Amino acid sequence: MAHLKQITPIVPVADLDRAITFFQTSLGFTVTAQMDGYAYLTRDSIAIRLIQASPGTDTHDPKRQQSCDIDVKGLDSLYAELKTNLDKLPPGRVRAPFNQSYGQREFHVIDEDSLLIFFGESIPKDTSQ
Repeated sequence: MAHLKQITPIVPVADLDRAITFFQTSLGFTVTAQMDGYAYLTRDSIAIRLIQASPGTDTHDPKRQQSCDIDVKGLDSLYAELKTNLDKLPPGRVRAPFNQSYGQREFHVIDEDSLLIFFGESIPKDTSQ
């Protein structure tokens, strides 16, 4: 029987080197493969593929905006780990941890090319009621 293991977003970026630096410095990813116009970055058991966008591509065009959701165990710990570098990003690029009405705790980060990254963790249900 087949078993799906992981989904890896492929994200076009305006400046590959700048995007790699962002993912390494701000989010703690490691480059595990890189070649002309392409980089494969990992952290723990997840990965993201960055590809150089075609010249003239407006990666900030709202019609091109992409997002991805990263499930986390220990969301507040991850945010605390990243906070020093996230605080260096321009205003409006980070939303601190908060609880959603649908039982998820999240924080959000926008990368250099408007990729909206949701980090989320399920809020344990209160079983004492």
